[in-house]
Amino acid sequence: MNKLLDLFFTFARIGGLTFGGGYAMLPILQREVVEKRGWATEEELMDYYAIGQCTPGVIAVNTATFIGQKTSGIIGGIVATLGVVFPSLVIISVIAAFIQNFADMAIVQNAFAGIRVCVCVLIFNAVVKLWKKSVVDKITLLIFLVIFAGSALTDLSPIVFVILAAIAGIVLKNKEVLKK
Repeated sequence: MNKLLDLFFTFARIGGLTFGGGYAMLPILQREVVEKRGWATEEELMDYYAIGQCTPGVIAVNTATFIGQKTSGIIGGIVATLGVVFPSLVIISVIAAFIQNFADMAIVQNAFAGIRVCVCVLIFNAVVKLWKKSVVDKITLLIFLVIFAGSALTDLSPIVFVILAAIAGIVLKNKEVLKK
């Protein structure tokens, strides 16, 4: 029971104190899940991010579900998921009740402008951390560049890019292993 409460409150804190959506949560998830609690390794967390990005739903919610399930089974997945979404549900409900009254105020618009910039920085920091762990050789750099160009220049679904990157990783890495 203590483990489930720890899961709930850890993810509730992440969900309640992180502004900007799923990607903004990634650095905090990494610190809480890997560094502080040891519930996952860096590599596992990156895999959870990748799978969470490919599956329906918000990446942070999906990642919380994976981590909860890993640590405490199905009930852990449910508890972690509830923990990460609970604060948002409460906060959004309160904001929705009052936003129309204040949305046109300059101070509110300026606050949101500042928050958007901050969220961009948080997402950038998450990308840099993921880059350092993911792009580790010429093959992964090549996959990155091709997928980046494809996503920037086309309107293909992210699922297509994930599948292509997985296939490229399998083929190119196996080819590299066979050469050795």
